[in-house]
Amino acid sequence: MEAREPLRDVRGALRAVLARLREGEPSEGREPFELPRFWNALGQTFQVTSQEATKLSLAFSRPPLPSAENCRKLSEDVQNAILAVATVYYWLPKGQGTTLRKMVRDATTEVVEGMIQLTDTILNAPVESLSQEQLISTGGVWEACEQVSNLPRDNQAAVVSALAASLGVVKDAVEEMEQALVEGQDPYGDIMEDEELGFRGNRDTYWSEADRQLLSSCMGLMKASKACLKKVLAAVKAHGKADSPEHIAQLDDLADIANEISPSVDELALSMYPPVNPLAVRLNAAKLASVLTKVLEIAKTSHVCPPSEEGWVQFLTGAVDHNMNKVKNFTQGQL
Repeated sequence: MEAREPLRDVRGALRAVLARLREGEPSEGREPFELPRFWNALGQTFQVTSQEATKLSLAFSRPPLPSAENCRKLSEDVQNAILAVATVYYWLPKGQGTTLRKMVRDATTEVVEGMIQLTDTILNAPVESLSQEQLISTGGVWEACEQVSNLPRDNQAAVVSALAASLGVVKDAVEEMEQALVEGQDPYGDIMEDEELGFRGNRDTYWSEADRQLLSSCMGLMKASKACLKKVLAAVKAHGKADSPEHIAQLDDLADIANEISPSVDELALSMYPPVNPLAVRLNAAKLASVLTKVLEIAKTSHVCPPSEEGWVQFLTGAVDHNMNKVKNFTQGQL
């Protein structure tokens, strides 16, 4: 176990790097920033880290164990590779876009976490044996390092990626709620059968006709959310630019507020299941409507929305207002 002692030290160093990555922010940098140079350097550091993970894993995969000196050299190489990854990440200034920066930070963090997991596995494994856990951990580092080739190359591409991810989640939520409403009066029928009686008499698990009228307007808001993300995504793809600080900031503003759509849709959907509390539904519907209105306002005033795009902004703004007013009317008696 003495031969592995340098590996314990490097594990502590990697944990410190991880903590700084999670808490810290890149500086603005003193040298002129060149995006192509950054991507080239990041790709190289990820590749070297992958290679060092392989060397480390192989060294501890069969007898004899590396000597204390060899283990120290392996540990230093691993630590240097991770420090290089973190250093290059810190080159990326805020001015290149907070959405892009977060995605690069997440990818960098995953590489560091993977290497920590690998060192943990080796330190905890029986001497001179290659465990399934070690194979999995090594593969985890490889996979994390390969992500660099899939990262968006500028803030426009990063915002497209973020919007597409949100759209996918919202689509799923809309389809799930549509299915529940179509399947009948009992959305819990497939998961809440009474074991002894084979049926349930609890009306709190059913939708009333009044509930369904209210939920129809809520579905309108959820569908407007999907349409909003779809249209904003298309506009950013067609017109979005990351060629100036103003355009980059506008894209970040759009991504930040659009990121609130999915959780707001989820909260509304959860409140729509019986027993329905109309006031809770109204509150969650109002929150979602507010988020959608902000997204549409920010889109309209940004460079992604030239005059040719204003029609759908106006249409969706009207759809949000229409459905929210219907929710208010259905719940007026509850106030």
